[in-house]
Amino acid sequence: MKPFLPRKYEHIAFGLMLSGLMSFLVSGFATLISLGVSAEFPLSWLKAWLPSWMLAFPVVLVVAPFVRRVLSGIVIRD
Repeated sequence: MKPFLPRKYEHIAFGLMLSGLMSFLVSGFATLISLGVSAEFPLSWLKAWLPSWMLAFPVVLVVAPFVRRVLSGIVIRD
């Protein structure tokens, strides 16, 4: 697959994918614990995931630079 996204948007694409996957998994796990496997599980999961992703995406974009700065102070560089 040929790349198509300019490098300057990499951090946004990273945040979108990371927040989407993490919120998908965490909301699914929380919904499963709450409801168990049932007929309403898929729709309830979707209803929990989409608002969670809408919150997680901007949070990841804001928090990621802070985390990088903190890690640069505690990680040994070769």
